[in-house]
Amino acid sequence: MAAVPPQAEMGRFAVLGATSWGVTLAWLLHANHNDVVLLTRTSAEADSVREEHGLARLPELHLPRDVHVQPVPAPPGLDGAIIAVPAQALRASVATSGLARDIPVLSAAKGIDHTGGLRMSQVLGELGWPPGLVAAISGPNLAHEIARGLPAAAVVASASKETAEVWQRALAGPAFRIYTSFDLTGVELAGAYKNVIAIAAGAAWGLDFGANTVSTIMTRGLAEMARLGVAFGCDPLTFQGLAGVGDVATTCFSPLSRNRRFGELLAGGRTVDQARTEIGEAIEGIATSGVALELAREAGVELPICAEVAAVVAGEKTVAEAMLSLLARPLRPEAGSAS
Repeated sequence: MAAVPPQAEMGRFAVLGATSWGVTLAWLLHANHNDVVLLTRTSAEADSVREEHGLARLPELHLPRDVHVQPVPAPPGLDGAIIAVPAQALRASVATSGLARDIPVLSAAKGIDHTGGLRMSQVLGELGWPPGLVAAISGPNLAHEIARGLPAAAVVASASKETAEVWQRALAGPAFRIYTSFDLTGVELAGAYKNVIAIAAGAAWGLDFGANTVSTIMTRGLAEMARLGVAFGCDPLTFQGLAGVGDVATTCFSPLSRNRRFGELLAGGRTVDQARTEIGEAIEGIATSGVALELAREAGVELPICAEVAAVVAGEKTVAEAMLSLLARPLRPEAGSAS
């Protein structure tokens, strides 16, 4: 892999959220010699993370003892904060976090707020952060693989070059390469929409349809993602990058993907609630499927795969019915067409 960017002076950063990804990001920050505090919802959760030196569901990673674990509110004097809670919990979690609004903030949540159709950067803006201090990270980033030290990469997007570079320096390491982007909207939409595609791919795996089917869903899903993004002024090349095809490929083909696993369970006969309970972590694609359809209606674009996923999670169709609906769509040219 290419050389790591020059290391900045050690900073003091907080990570809000003891999720698998949040704990992994805290570990990456610490590996770059930063002072790190991991903020939990409750004292009991903080005690559990300290006892486990991480999370039982992430056995590959052991947090060093000098990563401070404490419940909110955040301590003063931070140089930046990463928000690593599920998208639908972000607003409430940040509101009680005690984080200052004059420090760089990085959203690690891949979803769209189901109550207002807002991207996470927009929610953070409503919560008081200036646009130039807000960034988002996305890419093919399975926490279990990064925790094992396997090579990976991500993209950090922000309207501010300086803010993006803060996080590039803070997180990049020998096996974790960070790129930057100005296309914040595109990176966030890609990160959220890939979860919807992964549910459809998981359903195909669950029906034993094979790699041909999954690759078709992935490719046509990327076309939907790009169509939606371009309608909102995004750079089409974003969807060919780490946040687009990179993340989609990982979540469609890796059994470690929660959204893929959710689709598999639905195809196997589980209800939405049963599948969520069995997985035990946030399935961002559930809420995103419905919100993305609303955004598509506003923009006047068609998202056939997303529509079928939304119908399945709403209980309006079975997985088999949704797959048949997609296969029965009219034939058309590939370039520029709906799925």
